[in-house]
Amino acid sequence: MKKDTIIIGGRSCTVYADTSPEFLLIQPTDKHEIELLAKEIEHIKSLTDTPFAFAAFEITDWNRELSPWEAPPVFGNEPLGNGAGETLAFIEDTLIPKLIEQYSLNKDIPVILGGYSLAGLFALWAGYNSDRFTAVAAISPSVWFPGWLEFIEKHFPAVKSIYLSLGNKEEKTRNKIMAVVGDNIRRQYEMLNQLDLNVTLEWNEGNHFTEPEMRTAKGFAWCVNRSSHQ
Repeated sequence: MKKDTIIIGGRSCTVYADTSPEFLLIQPTDKHEIELLAKEIEHIKSLTDTPFAFAAFEITDWNRELSPWEAPPVFGNEPLGNGAGETLAFIEDTLIPKLIEQYSLNKDIPVILGGYSLAGLFALWAGYNSDRFTAVAAISPSVWFPGWLEFIEKHFPAVKSIYLSLGNKEEKTRNKIMAVVGDNIRRQYEMLNQLDLNVTLEWNEGNHFTEPEMRTAKGFAWCVNRSSHQ
């Protein structure tokens, strides 16, 4: 599998590509996650035989670039911003076209968007706001985000396959805002399950920081395998 580190639209991107990929996987990442990508890719490949290209692009302002709307600080003093729209536009208008050109991909290649934590919420939100994605992998998504349940009650996903997961200890936190993550993801799954969608909710052992790269790999592999058989 070929690996490149390139700049696209001013952002550092780490790309892994099989020969003749059938899917394009995209993940917003921070610097720590980039260090774990090799392990994540290896695990995805152990779970699917389908060739794919994978692009991780670096997020520099996590709270602003991945938040769908503004919200007060949940921990520390840094508020949550509203940069998700700009990040989605970058993926659709800059990242995907450049990857298609540079790696000679089919212009209509199925795209799977995935992410962990706030990037998982971003992927889920993008699945409601764009029809460019075949599937979304929302791993330990921040569905505790203020206003999220109100949003999903008023909107319908444009994506057809959605993978959700959470650690079984994540809701056991003293932070009252984040403690609703378990109830909110159950509600998220319940609402999606009522629609004509492929959706699953997987519970993992551990808290929010347990093996994020392995959990993310499972989510991407599920999306690839499920989308391959549609």
